[in-house]
Amino acid sequence: MAGNCDVVVIGGGQAGLAAGYFLRRAGLEFAILDAQSEPGGAWRHMWQSLRLFSPAEHSPLPGWPMPRQPGVDYPGREHVVEYLTRYEQRYALPVHRPVHVTGVHHADDHLAVHTDQGEWQARVVISATGTWRAPYIPSCSGQDEFTGRQLHTVSYRGPEHFRGQRVVIVGGGNSAAQILAEVSTVADTLWVTHRPPRFMPDDVDGRVLFDVASRREAARRAGTGDPDGVAALGDIVMTDSVLDARERGVLHAQPMFTHLTRDGVTWSDGSEYPADDVIWCTGFRPALRHLRPLGLRRHNGTIPTDGTRAVQEPRLYLLGYGDWTGTASATLIGAGRTAKHAITDITQQLSASRVASF
Repeated sequence: MAGNCDVVVIGGGQAGLAAGYFLRRAGLEFAILDAQSEPGGAWRHMWQSLRLFSPAEHSPLPGWPMPRQPGVDYPGREHVVEYLTRYEQRYALPVHRPVHVTGVHHADDHLAVHTDQGEWQARVVISATGTWRAPYIPSCSGQDEFTGRQLHTVSYRGPEHFRGQRVVIVGGGNSAAQILAEVSTVADTLWVTHRPPRFMPDDVDGRVLFDVASRREAARRAGTGDPDGVAALGDIVMTDSVLDARERGVLHAQPMFTHLTRDGVTWSDGSEYPADDVIWCTGFRPALRHLRPLGLRRHNGTIPTDGTRAVQEPRLYLLGYGDWTGTASATLIGAGRTAKHAITDITQQLSASRVASF
């Protein structure tokens, strides 16, 4: 399979679908290449109990609001997967799957997208692969000595796998707090963080977070200051499960251990904690391996952008990787707003190049 088109979108998750919606409206010829065998993006692989931080009506992709999940305030993983599947069908988006992109290369008047099923040529490429395929585990002394089980958030499926165990959960963000909340109902848990966890007020959810992030971005663009935005509120949203963990008295973090041993973890003062499992809730990096042939990445793994457009390769756009590619761009509603601006810019770019070619 191969082809030529105006735009190739790499990734068929929420950011890729949002881009497809606006590309369809713009009348551009495009294709979405998705490595997954089924719709739903990263949501299909997340743990069963995961829920959105916002009600359905505050979590839409462009054009079609997410239907409410009956009897549920905050939609769960399966509901989001169903929504993304129906969204793709609703707008007849040209998603090709499973297609694995192996590299994007410079060409004279286009970008060449190499895949396991042939080469695509595009005047513009949108990378929307997210972060789920690039889990990050920091190096720690003794990691190879530990005889128990180590896994990252990406491999977590639910608490039953840890029943009766001693489990160390590493990380100070939402994933760590939510996984701690449910694993602690079936196992002995120890939560460790590099710095004391920062909990948001109980009444803050995704609606508030997006509004705060949007105000910060508007202030930055207007040159009226750069308030702390979401960071000032804290790092952890107090979902129902996290509130329950607080009531049970398990929402207390210890300083990060200094060493993994054969049977557990230790600290510099010699104290120890025996453990059967370590769950690393330590985040992700942008999944940008396919862009390596372009030679654009910084040492921190990101690519310099002006908005969503790569500074050194103006035919490349990046969507959905976090705030460095647009305010709240890794959320459902943020992906749509970011994609709208990107496709407007792409449409203008392609129109200008067509005029120049005459």
